Amino acid sequence: MASHDQSYKAGETMGRTEEKTNQMMGNIGDKAQTAKEKAQQTARAAKDKTQQTAQAAKDKTQQTTQATKEKAQDRTGQGREKASEMGQASKEKAQSGKDNSPGLLETTGEKVKGVVEGATEAVKNTFGMGNDDQDKDNIPTNRC
Repeated sequence: MASHDQSYKAGETMGRTEEKTNQMMGNIGDKAQTAKEKAQQTARAAKDKTQQTAQAAKDKTQQTTQATKEKAQDRTGQGREKASEMGQASKEKAQSGKDNSPGLLETTGEKVKGVVEGATEAVKNTFGMGNDDQDKDNIPTNRC
């Protein structure tokens, strides 16, 4: 009977070993599944963080581009305004010169006319044909 008892104990030990092996395999499987899920979560979190960083960089680039565009438009507008002001000032200066030109020419013409009249009187006086305002009534106009 000893062999029967030994067989029984061997079967019992074998059953227990098999049960423990199954439990260990289950635990290892559960741990593997947990590790797999954790790795997937970490990968998703890294992917999300990468997408957020990329979106932030994209937004920053768009903001910088917009600010640069606005600044360029502002500078262009300032340049146009300055050119317009300079053009207006030139136009006003030209108009002022144009307005002053007739007065200058008139004054110059008057001076030339006065010089010519003076020269004419001097020549007339030299030849004795001049009219003195005081002697007008006393001297005949034809002296020959």
